[in-house]
Amino acid sequence: MQIGVGHTLPAQNLHVFQARRASFKCRQTSPLNPLTKPNPCSQKPLSSACFSTESTRQHLSNLEKLLQKTNEAEAEPEQVITKPPINGSIGNKGKGLLEGLNLSRIWPETKAAEEMSPRHLNRLQRLLSKSNMEYSPRNSLGSRWREYHGCNDWSGLLDPLDENLRREVVRYGEFVQAAYHGFHSNPAMSTNQAPLPRHVALPDRSYKLTKSLYATSSIGLPDWVDDLAPDLGWMTQRSSWIGYVAVCDDRREIQRMGRRDIVIALRGTATCMEWAENLRAQLVRIPESDNPTQKVECGFLSLHKTPGAHVPSLAESVVKEVKRLMETYKGESLSITITGHSLGAALSLLVADEISSCAPHVPPIAVFSFGGPRVGNKGFVNRLNERNVKVLRIVNNQDLITRVPGIFIGEGSNQQQQGDLQKKQRNDGFGKVFNMIDNNNPWAYSHVGTELRVDTKMSPYLKPDADMACCHDLEAYLHLVDGFLSSNCPFRSNAKRSLVKLVNDQRSNMKQLYTHKSLSLNLERDRLRVPIPSCLPSPSR
Repeated sequence: MQIGVGHTLPAQNLHVFQARRASFKCRQTSPLNPLTKPNPCSQKPLSSACFSTESTRQHLSNLEKLLQKTNEAEAEPEQVITKPPINGSIGNKGKGLLEGLNLSRIWPETKAAEEMSPRHLNRLQRLLSKSNMEYSPRNSLGSRWREYHGCNDWSGLLDPLDENLRREVVRYGEFVQAAYHGFHSNPAMSTNQAPLPRHVALPDRSYKLTKSLYATSSIGLPDWVDDLAPDLGWMTQRSSWIGYVAVCDDRREIQRMGRRDIVIALRGTATCMEWAENLRAQLVRIPESDNPTQKVECGFLSLHKTPGAHVPSLAESVVKEVKRLMETYKGESLSITITGHSLGAALSLLVADEISSCAPHVPPIAVFSFGGPRVGNKGFVNRLNERNVKVLRIVNNQDLITRVPGIFIGEGSNQQQQGDLQKKQRNDGFGKVFNMIDNNNPWAYSHVGTELRVDTKMSPYLKPDADMACCHDLEAYLHLVDGFLSSNCPFRSNAKRSLVKLVNDQRSNMKQLYTHKSLSLNLERDRLRVPIPSCLPSPSR
């Protein structure tokens, strides 16, 4: 096989290599090994070998001069002038070897994902001016896990956002992304038999899936809809796969987190029946509650409590599985984390309320909700507080879904009380009227828990006038959380989450600089045909 030497070596070093190669061909014996017999070829005088020896001496002489210059530079540091390294220098050897492998030709999607990472983009905007790079490392939570799980309502961790909490929020958001992917990979359900076990690609390998969850609508479409639009298929089915239960099964991860974590992940609205339930916005009384003032939205409660033809209700499935896991890992330190987006965020609160009283000693319960709507009134808020359910709501300032349903009476009035109305000391008569409106108005909704507010306008990559779909998108939420630093410096310059999925899903809402960059990297799915995963690895891992 012929080797093209001239294409791999600089011209100035070509004669040296050829001379040494000629010498190597003839010199089959080593002077360090006396057992080897001399080769007749080596007995012949070779002008090329002599030339190689002279060239070696010349290189040694040059090296000695270089060392002398280095010593002089160390003696006079103020006169040192930094020069770029020459070809073949020690600093470039490792880099040259890696570049020679040309890994991007083997895995083009890896290079594309890395190029679209904010760490590798040429940023035109730097919103922060910090000298130290602050990432979200996979630190050990140890004895502080209860604090990160909300035992103190995340006091002192949100502004500025604690790096460990940032990683946990993004990690739980990726569990919801896995729920979306698990549903869309096989959305249809049989109407004649129970569903088969479903495989879900979890973003964290230390967790294993233990239970699939289904939500069923209590309403159905009339028969003429199927006759008019027979191709709707799964869009009109009453029962649908909505999420899963998973438990941490890795000893090292359990040690890092300080406990064994049970995750319940719920996706957002996908079918026509779920959209129909979302529109049933009147407040209704909670069936198990003895307090008539504790109310939640009718449609959310329907999806939570209604059983299907071949599947149990969401409430029944969750309670049964949580009890089983509590019995399986009895004696261990456990936690229950419920996470959801949009409709899944609303159902997460109902699930948390359901399991908070399913057993005498339920592990600590925390809810991480992304873009969640209001679910109930002030009575429902008080009910969750009494049951020690901790809720962290991640809210995008431009997301309209977080402002519905209902007329914002209860929560807005609480903010007024903390502001001007508290200073004016409202009279008792006005307070009675106010409480009567809160308790009797069917549209008096209130949000639950602690709020972490992000803003689309603070992202250097998204357009400030991004549309409603982008502002509610889960990947956009995770992008904003990963970049959020504090209310004074909302987006950190060292954000690490890849922009690949965001560019592909929200191309029209990205600034032109980054859409043009993605085009130059051939990230369009139709042309590149690179499988873009629905849930990208966490930047903290």
